[in-house]
Amino acid sequence: MSAALSVGQLARLCGVSRATLLYYEGLGLLCPQRSASGYRRYGEPDVRRVQQIRDYRATGLGMDAIAALLADTPGPALLQDRLREIHTEIRRLREQQAVLERLLGLAADGPMTVARWTALQHAAGMDDAAMQRWHALFEQQSPQAHEDFLRSLGVDEPEIARIRGWSRGISV
Repeated sequence: MSAALSVGQLARLCGVSRATLLYYEGLGLLCPQRSASGYRRYGEPDVRRVQQIRDYRATGLGMDAIAALLADTPGPALLQDRLREIHTEIRRLREQQAVLERLLGLAADGPMTVARWTALQHAAGMDDAAMQRWHALFEQQSPQAHEDFLRSLGVDEPEIARIRGWSRGISV
């Protein structure tokens, strides 16, 4: 990358519009250098900054939250809050999905639940010790996916914390 990019070059490089970059500047999220003739000039830190803004936007965060994150004020708490909001929204959408499937006659057996999942595992030949090892491996190899899986079964937060806690204590 050259030492100084124009607003158009930065826009193309980052996959955003020129107007978006000017909007970010207006919010104080970008502060370009100015050439002797007054043109905006951007460097590598600006490229990284725009990419960071795009990543935050992809999470659904608003510009105020992004500005706070870039200022490093709240740290990861804002991102954790957003993740919790997304989990709540997913849960709400799954409930709507189940109602629609029931109304359309598509969900005769209902959603997967802990009881159905456990019965399925037992029917496949897994005893309780094997199921505990399965949880321990899942937690060890992909903790977020394990948490998401437990949520998909309708497990509440305290029970998820309990399962994940004892999963971490099992050696595999």
